[in-house]
This record gives sequence, structure tokens and C-alpha cells, in this order.
Amino acid sequence: MLVLVAPGQGAQTPGFLTPWLELPGAADRVAAWSDAIGLDLAHYGTKADADEIRDTAVAQPLLVAAGLLSATALGEVSPGAVAGHSVGEITAAAFAGVLDDTAALRLVRTRGLAMAEAAAITATGMSALLGGEPDVVVPHLEKLGLTPANVNGAGQIVAAGTLEQLAALAEDKPEGVRRVVPLKVAGAFHTHHMAPAVATLEAAAKELSPADPAVRYVSNKDGQVVTGGAEVIARLVGQVANPVRWDLCMETFKELGVTGLIEVCPGGTLTGLAKRALPGVRTVALKTPDDLDAARTLVAETTTA
Repeated sequence: MLVLVAPGQGAQTPGFLTPWLELPGAADRVAAWSDAIGLDLAHYGTKADADEIRDTAVAQPLLVAAGLLSATALGEVSPGAVAGHSVGEITAAAFAGVLDDTAALRLVRTRGLAMAEAAAITATGMSALLGGEPDVVVPHLEKLGLTPANVNGAGQIVAAGTLEQLAALAEDKPEGVRRVVPLKVAGAFHTHHMAPAVATLEAAAKELSPADPAVRYVSNKDGQVVTGGAEVIARLVGQVANPVRWDLCMETFKELGVTGLIEVCPGGTLTGLAKRALPGVRTVALKTPDDLDAARTLVAETTTA
């Protein structure tokens, strides 16, 4: 059983879209998306520096566009399930047919702008904790006033909060944590700091006409399979201010009998987690078009359910 997954914010790097735009039809598709959302995706994906694409309002649409572009380049795929990490959930919603590509890009543009505005209210950020047990790490974070914003499994939890709280964490790591790594994001996403963005997204969601998922859609909220399009959208809205439970998503993949996992561009983060949490599952990360042949081989050899 094959799972198709999409990464979240922080996966972007300068110029990562460049080789994908050389594929037939890719530049035209990205130009059309850029016109639809009022953002030059090609520029940001090829020429912008790390600080420019760290901007939440830029990073989020860029990631969804890259995921959709690389999935199209992969060709015909019939996954047994789809999922995305944080903003990658919008990419996954398009994979599942809940939204068409343009609607997904418009929604993520609104999401990115709203979250950037919310992040500007207070200086906040996120740091990944490597190692440690959740029952030790989570209470320690809460003691410091931080939120376990991403519970990623495979020994990784991402803390979010004010810069002062994150500085305190760096000086006072939970027992068992090997490293605390600041992330390339511009705010404390998936916490109460993002509450102002929820109302904006609720209004945007009323303009959508979602379809029910054509394949299993696994939600960040609780790792459950969601079968209704309206429920997918409601969860996308609420998830902005609530923790990502990628650990539970991977548990669901396991229960569904996953044997192969492909992470769309810019791949690497979720396949890394899968290699530790889902031993024996074959993975391919789409970083450049050079990875497409390996992914197509995995598609051909993986039994879908």
C-alpha cells in the first residue's frame, strides 16, 4: 500500500524549484498559479534567498505549488492514502480531489498571509527537540510556557512559543533530549498565537466547494481518516492553531498496511521520520526530477489498497 505525503514549512531551500520548471508544461502551470494568487512563484522558487522564502506568506504557497508540480511530473498514481504535514495538508487535499489545484493555491495564499499577520503580533518561533520521551518532554515544555506544536514521532517534538521561551528551552533541555534546533519559520505555528488566522480562514472556507476525498485522507488533528470534504476543510482551518500529530498519522499508515511512501517536493523531512518510525517501509523523497524514476519504480512495485 502506497502513501503519498507532502512536507510542511521549513522544507524549502533557495532555488529548489529551478529544475522542476524545466519539465514540459511546468513553467506555464506555475505562471497560471502565480496569476491566480498574485505571487510570482517562479521568482521565489528560483531566485529568492533564504530570508525571502522564510516569509510565511511566500513559503506556504511555494511549498504547495512544488508539491503539486512534482506529483504531476510523477504521473498516474493511485495511492492507498494521502497526508501532509501542516501546510502540506492543503497539498494532500488537492491530491485527494477535495480541492482543485487553483483552489488549493488560493486557500494557501490566504493561510500564509493570515498566519504571517498573526506572527507579527508577537516575536515567536519554533525549535525541534531531537531525542527524549514524550511523557518527559511535553510536561517540560509546558512548564516553560511552550506548546508541543508538532509531535512528529521518531523521537522528534517541535516546541513553539515566544523567542524568550525558546531561549530558556535552549538553556534548559528536557532530560533525554540530545539537541534543540531552531527552525526556519517565522512564527509559533499550531499554537494559540495563530488564533487570529483561524477567523480569516473560516471566512475563506465559506467560498470553497469541496468534494469528498477520492482516496483516504489522513488528518494531522488525530491521525484519523476523514471521508467528507467539508470535514477536511474544517480541520484545515482549525489545525492552524492546534498541534500537528504526525506521529498519529504514521500510526494510521502502519494500521493501513503501508509498504511504500513517496514524499513530494521538497522531500526529505517526512521520509526521514518514516525511516525511523516505519521500519521496512520503502521511501522515496522527490527533491529534484532526478528522483522521479525511483519514485515511479516504487509506484509500479507497490500494491495499492
